[in-house]
Amino acid sequence: MNRLFAGLGRFVVRFRFPVVIGWIVVVVICVHLLPTLASVSKDTNSAFLPASAPSSKAEALAEPFQNSKLAAATLVAASAKPLTEADNQSITAFETKLRTLPKVRLVRDLGTSPNGESRQALIELAVPAFGGGDGAQVVQTIRAGFKDASQPGLGFYLTGDLPSIIDSQQSSKHSQNLTQLFSLVFIIALLLVAFRALLAPLITLLPAALVLTLAGPVVAEATHIGVQVSVITQVLLIVLLLGAGTDYGLFLVFRVREELRRGLEPHAAVVKAVTSVGESISFSAMTVIVALLSLVLAQFGLYQSLGPALAIGIGLMLLAGLTLLPALLAIFGRAVFWPTRTRLEERQRSGIYSWLAERVVARPLMILVAGVVVFGGMATAALTSTTAGFGNTAAPSGTNSAAGAAVLARDFPASNVQASAVLFHLPDSVWGNPAVLGAAQSDLVATQQFRKVVGALKTSGLTPAQITSLHAQLGAPSLLSPTEPAGVTASPTLYNAYRELAQFISPDGHTIQYSTLLLDNNDNSSRALAAVPTARAAVAQVGARIGARESGILGVLAFAYDVQNYSSSDLVHIIPVVTILIALLLALVLRSLVAPVYLVVSVVLSYLAALGLVSLIFVHILGQDGVNFLLPFLMFVFLMALGSDYNILMMTRIREEVQLMPLHQAIRRAVGMTGATISTAGLVLGGTFAVLGLAGGGSSGGSEIQQIGFGVAAGVFMDTFIIRTLLVPSAAVLLGRWNWWPSRLSQRPSAAP
Repeated sequence: MNRLFAGLGRFVVRFRFPVVIGWIVVVVICVHLLPTLASVSKDTNSAFLPASAPSSKAEALAEPFQNSKLAAATLVAASAKPLTEADNQSITAFETKLRTLPKVRLVRDLGTSPNGESRQALIELAVPAFGGGDGAQVVQTIRAGFKDASQPGLGFYLTGDLPSIIDSQQSSKHSQNLTQLFSLVFIIALLLVAFRALLAPLITLLPAALVLTLAGPVVAEATHIGVQVSVITQVLLIVLLLGAGTDYGLFLVFRVREELRRGLEPHAAVVKAVTSVGESISFSAMTVIVALLSLVLAQFGLYQSLGPALAIGIGLMLLAGLTLLPALLAIFGRAVFWPTRTRLEERQRSGIYSWLAERVVARPLMILVAGVVVFGGMATAALTSTTAGFGNTAAPSGTNSAAGAAVLARDFPASNVQASAVLFHLPDSVWGNPAVLGAAQSDLVATQQFRKVVGALKTSGLTPAQITSLHAQLGAPSLLSPTEPAGVTASPTLYNAYRELAQFISPDGHTIQYSTLLLDNNDNSSRALAAVPTARAAVAQVGARIGARESGILGVLAFAYDVQNYSSSDLVHIIPVVTILIALLLALVLRSLVAPVYLVVSVVLSYLAALGLVSLIFVHILGQDGVNFLLPFLMFVFLMALGSDYNILMMTRIREEVQLMPLHQAIRRAVGMTGATISTAGLVLGGTFAVLGLAGGGSSGGSEIQQIGFGVAAGVFMDTFIIRTLLVPSAAVLLGRWNWWPSRLSQRPSAAP
């Protein structure tokens, strides 16, 4: 393996200028020719549920009530007092103007609120429903007309699915820019302190920044072969590449400086560094890639989307770390570390990590037991919290769509986003037997699972006989024009009442739906989520009584329950897979079956302790509803994979040294030589995730991003400064030569204490 990396090092040093030029050309071409990551991202958790999920089946049932080719938006006009005649005229004139705009296919006024203070209208737009194409431009054009249409005291808002998605994307883009800027500033400042050199931080960070520019378009292009991308993928890609990429750079740059101080010339030092740590960097990246790719086994599409997308980024980062960075180091030579000394040093310096290693070697059992007790106590806090944050439907606070949603929730309770639709698919058309509409509504009320049930009969005020007569005369209500055509004998009142049935009965009459509110409709409430299966069972019983072939509940709570269910199932099934795969990689790189066992246990320990710390801070101190449902899963994957990076660097260095000296001395030397590297890398990686927590709080899904950022940061810091520096060396001392069993190294006398 060392021969492979030695050959790679010599090749890169020899062709250093073509390597750098080649990377720049590839990045420029990809940025100009490939799509952007934001243009292909999905923004809702529900978009990632599998087709077999009950919510997905209910969504399919609701297809007759939706125009899948059109995006939906809601225009809201509101005042602090009842609307005046002038207000209504202004609203009507603005609706008329909207009908003339390109891409606007329908503007349907939905009337005035019960308190008389607001009006709403449904707008259908010929743009993609999830914010692609001309969606953002159309939303901006509509909102640009608000100023001219407004009266004193009258405000206009555009809310609903499309505007909320557009506002979320803009908010997330702002958050991404802040995260990227703050991460770069933080990393550069930290590296300046670590290297005490002017050029080293920039050389170390440049490959990560270049790969970050390249990874977005490459991942976006990969969506054509099935890779999915969410908003959180975009944010995590920034943090992961800057953090992990800088880590890999530190592994190499610190080793180059060490070899220079041992007397090697710059080109030879680069080749020696690539030969020595190339394997560590490669296996470190492979652990992350393997852990991420294992997410394709998940049922929840959000996890599936994170895995391949982030794995592509890490793969590019590995390639840059083994080619672009060595080429830059070979080009700039000793100037990278100016003004610090890089000449031959007769005696290697000792520092805080050498001192800590001495204490570990002297008292390994006491340190190991104390660490396990402390971390185990922190982990127990995770058992006292529930999970939350499943819905992820609200528009970012402070946006026009969020203000409009607040008006709808206040003045139009039936339009509340938490309302659920109960759907039934019937074998026979309801147009021939409208009495089933009343029977189904009565049965739904009788289940006592809903606070409110609104259906066709109650809304329209029509009798079954009138519905049959009007259908024979007018046909499907969804096909009727807003104004009554000539030759129709029905009164305008009956005509309009019949048109309203389009929202409750499909054109063919085989599917009916009811607007309902569950008893507890708080999508962050664990009690409300726990009641969803009972409500579904009650709906199924009603469906059986009316002879329905299929039934379902479509709404935020139903989606939230399914997200929770699939997320928890994935956590149980994928954790063992990730653990086993990483253990196998550790066994391969260390040539041992013993060391991977306690190394994996050490990472799991830091994961549980970090999860408990997040629960303690965010739930028990800050009073949030619970630990975000994404956190346990993502923290495990990130900490398991990224924590193994430091395991590999530490243990491969111990293995390298133990071939020359007894284990106690090898541990002291390895910890002393790699301590600064691991600490700096941990500060960079943990710091970038902490920046994510700070900068991501104002974006869409801000609370979940905060918890993920601070949770992973806490885990990385604990892993770096305690697990890797104290507990792992303590375990290595106690096991002695058995660390390397069954390799030949376990039989060598020099491997024994």
